[in-house]
Amino acid sequence: MINIENNSDTVIIVIHEIYGINQHMKDICQSLSEKDFDVICPNFLQQGAPFDYSQEEVAYDNFMKNIGFTHVLNKIKSLLEEIKDKYKKVYIIGFSVGATIAWLCSKDENINGIVGYYGSRIRDYVEIDPLPPIMLFFPQKEQSFDVDKLILCLEEKNIEIHKFYGHHGFSDPFSPKYNAKSAQEAFRKMVDFFLKH
Repeated sequence: MINIENNSDTVIIVIHEIYGINQHMKDICQSLSEKDFDVICPNFLQQGAPFDYSQEEVAYDNFMKNIGFTHVLNKIKSLLEEIKDKYKKVYIIGFSVGATIAWLCSKDENINGIVGYYGSRIRDYVEIDPLPPIMLFFPQKEQSFDVDKLILCLEEKNIEIHKFYGHHGFSDPFSPKYNAKSAQEAFRKMVDFFLKH
């Protein structure tokens, strides 16, 4: 778990992807901390070390079979309950499966905003009408679904959606899918979103 305190009245909960708290997640937490937010990134893997990108299938199977969306959602709900009196504002950022979990958290009125990076499984939960402001980032193309079709479906819900050049993982400098320009622009938009809301 990463827990960085800046004595801020605002906290950002970061929900990692299937790989766990790897260097990309550590760097995101550090970058947000440098903007004077408190940052918490719980570790949902039942192991200390993160998976390597070469273990994508193993990491995905591990998440789906041993962890699952409901388990992580319940952990986040417990964390929200634990910190609700400590902070004036609570935001959530999720990456990939973490973005879908962040989306599932959007029924909670104690959250002030949610940002999701390439949450492909949001397509399984489009019936949710989110309470807080939400900003979603998608790549131009996803292997497993039609990005434009999902965006069309979500636009009715008054959500801020941005499509970036690149593939799933474009914001991760340690991934072969990294796109520096898209990553920087998404990060800037995310910080602006938190400051606005």
